[in-house]
Amino acid sequence: MAALNLRFTDEELDALRKRAEAEGRSMQSFAHDAVIAAINEHSRLFNEAAAHVLRASEELNRRLA
Repeated sequence: MAALNLRFTDEELDALRKRAEAEGRSMQSFAHDAVIAAINEHSRLFNEAAAHVLRASEELNRRLA
């Protein structure tokens, strides 16, 4: 499995440590899941925007076909 090194300020690392501890998880697990959630959220937002554009342009596309 590939790995990635990340750099955090002392304050960011402390916040990460506290949040992971509060959830009973390792910092690595917490950070991994946060990145994956951000990727998935970006994809979801893109798909929602694409669906909106398709709905909004449906009539125009029908007339141009």
